[in-house]
Amino acid sequence: MTLDAHTAASFCVATVCLIACAYDVRFRRIPNALTLGAAAGGLAFNVFLAGLHGAGASLAGLLVGTALFFPFFALGGLGAGDIKLMGAIGAWLGPTAALWASLFAAMAGGVFALLLALYHGYARKMLGNLWLLLGHWRMFGIKPMPDLTLAASRGPRLAYALPITVGTLVELWLR
Repeated sequence: MTLDAHTAASFCVATVCLIACAYDVRFRRIPNALTLGAAAGGLAFNVFLAGLHGAGASLAGLLVGTALFFPFFALGGLGAGDIKLMGAIGAWLGPTAALWASLFAAMAGGVFALLLALYHGYARKMLGNLWLLLGHWRMFGIKPMPDLTLAASRGPRLAYALPITVGTLVELWLR
């Protein structure tokens, strides 16, 4: 990817992330039109730049971004919009950048979750829930614990588009 193409892709990805943040903070969801449109845009952009090679890189990035966050969705800890957003980011940036953006997003998510828990006086309950979850996984294998999923949670909720955006912006900055 040339410098100009890299700048254009970075701008598009940052814009999608910021719009996703606004929706997620306000409505606690990320619209399908945004995530699926962004994924299609990333695929089209990469096909235009590099033909079949670009299509392969874009699809691999979409797969990596989606696959890395899917277990958290399957366990009830993330919403589907978060997974689709990470996939769309991967479609623009390719598999290596999607991997790094996902890792940075996961780190940012841990920090944000801890800060949110501390702010709401929920840190002790959060640590207790984490201990229960680890015990549940040890006894029954890694599967959702019904009382500790997003659907059943009564604790403060993190709009995960925020850490995804931070992780993605860190990846773009380090690139």
